[in-house]
Amino acid sequence: MKTIARLFLVTIISISCTNRQNEGQSLPTADVTPTPNQLAYQKMETVGFVHFTVNTFTDKEWGYGDEDPSIFAPTEMEVEQWVKAAHEGGLRELILTAKHHDGFCLWPSQYTEHSVKNSPYKDGQGDVVREFVDACRKYGLKAGLYLSPWDRNHADYGKPAYLDYYRNQLVELLTQYGEINEIWFDGANGGDGYYGGANEIRKIDNRVYYEWDSTFALVKSLQPDILIFSDAGPDIRWVGNEHGHAGETFWSTIHADKLVIGGSDASYLNTGEADGANWLIGQCDVSIRPGWFYHASQDSLVKTPLELIDIYYKSVGRNGVLLLNLPPDTRGLIHENDVASLRGFKNILEETFRKNFASGKKASASNYRMGLDTYSPEKLLDDDPETFWATDDEVLSAEIIVDLTNPQTFDRLMLCEPIRYGQRIRQFEILSSQDGHVWEKIAEGSTIGYKRLIRTRLLTASLLKIRILNADPSPALHTVGIYLSSEKERTP
Repeated sequence: MKTIARLFLVTIISISCTNRQNEGQSLPTADVTPTPNQLAYQKMETVGFVHFTVNTFTDKEWGYGDEDPSIFAPTEMEVEQWVKAAHEGGLRELILTAKHHDGFCLWPSQYTEHSVKNSPYKDGQGDVVREFVDACRKYGLKAGLYLSPWDRNHADYGKPAYLDYYRNQLVELLTQYGEINEIWFDGANGGDGYYGGANEIRKIDNRVYYEWDSTFALVKSLQPDILIFSDAGPDIRWVGNEHGHAGETFWSTIHADKLVIGGSDASYLNTGEADGANWLIGQCDVSIRPGWFYHASQDSLVKTPLELIDIYYKSVGRNGVLLLNLPPDTRGLIHENDVASLRGFKNILEETFRKNFASGKKASASNYRMGLDTYSPEKLLDDDPETFWATDDEVLSAEIIVDLTNPQTFDRLMLCEPIRYGQRIRQFEILSSQDGHVWEKIAEGSTIGYKRLIRTRLLTASLLKIRILNADPSPALHTVGIYLSSEKERTP
């Protein structure tokens, strides 16, 4: 019995020591990290926008606010067609313009007559927001809503009373339609409008008028898990352009106190800041057409699958999230040209990233954390984004070699950081070799983040060397990917 008791005690001590040792070996996080909801959002990679309102029927981009609701008369309206097209194109969320600057509401708001309830759509009994969120849930997409802060129709815009109206509509949208994943606020603020019949210019101070702090607090009180987009976050930020391009250097970290909704420096938004105090996901918005609303004259100007692929590399491939706009036409359908282009875009992505030549191969590193298998370079090639390679705390630069066993021909590379521990790597370069003696530098860059995609010329090599030249804190990566692009990309 004494022997058994002694063995039991030794076992308990051993487990206790092991637990304490493991605690000391855990990866230190950066000062700023994403929330679980932000992390889940980033993993969606591509989301969609649906711009649809009276502008669709007036052939305008921005409605003036004096439109008669009777013009909102889609002939073949099918919201499920929008969502199905987005789903089949690989989008994981859709955001609907519940109200654009013209003030026309796609739901029967009790606070205005300027809405679908006074349109011919379903004899005034329609609710596009309801159809939209129901369709998103049917096809497994997250639902988001856009409520324009500017309202060119409302008589009180520019006055304190308008804030009550605006917030009342937020309450409607965030209490009557179930879970909303994202609420979208932009920086279009004030100017000429109809304003209840007063055809005039109304200016507001966008830094104080909307009382954004209390408006955001209201949103979070209604739906605590919702993500808020604006120039200044607090969860997702604009990247400073409508081309869908994040900066070559792109930090999720940024100083939010330097940002003003509707008045931020575009170049700062487009890069972020290595030592920024806030984690704001960069959202790269772009329309599949030249305009954000449907115009028949643009049916031949829809971005091609290859143009969308280029945008993907400059958004998702630079640590951003791609927001692609799909505007329904006057029928109430996403046009066939848009659907075909989106489907072609997804097919190219699937073909390119179907096979990772590095998967299951061998890897070595100049350092890995305390020599533990948990952090070994083999974790880079195990197809599991939850495992990762990392160095000791004091090691801020390191070298990884991936052995492909046999020569492989490729032209696409992927690096991914485990961003739940923060964005850490500040400079890297990649080299390739046939024999391990002669190395050729094939790529270099600064930030990596959630995902870094690199396009190279067509190369053949059996060895790949990744040099992390600078990181803070110590570097970590969860995946190295080596791919050959789809023939559709390589064929003129």
